[in-house]
Amino acid sequence: MTIEHAKQLLLDKERSLVQDLDRLRGAIAGPEDVGDPVDAGTSAESEGEAGVEISQATETLEAVRAALQRIEDGTYGRCIICGRPIETKRLEAVPWTPYCLEHQEKIDSERGLSRGATL
Repeated sequence: MTIEHAKQLLLDKERSLVQDLDRLRGAIAGPEDVGDPVDAGTSAESEGEAGVEISQATETLEAVRAALQRIEDGTYGRCIICGRPIETKRLEAVPWTPYCLEHQEKIDSERGLSRGATL
């Protein structure tokens, strides 16, 4: 994958995440006339789910922007821990990843995440 291709993927992802965040924030902030307790409970649950989605999207957006900065710095595609090149297939799957597979697995293990949940 070329740097220009990676940059375009990252810019597209950034744009998509910003749109998603705007939509999710609008859903939470929207005025609602909730008259009945069941509707109020459903509304609160939906807002909670939107909050989780906002948190995940914000975290991904920060990672995308950090990857764009690494492109500008000339360090994109290298693990921020060991400096080795990040596997091409990994970058194609998750262009914003800052870690090689070895270090991502170590981080996931320390966090108690199972294999397959890596970025």
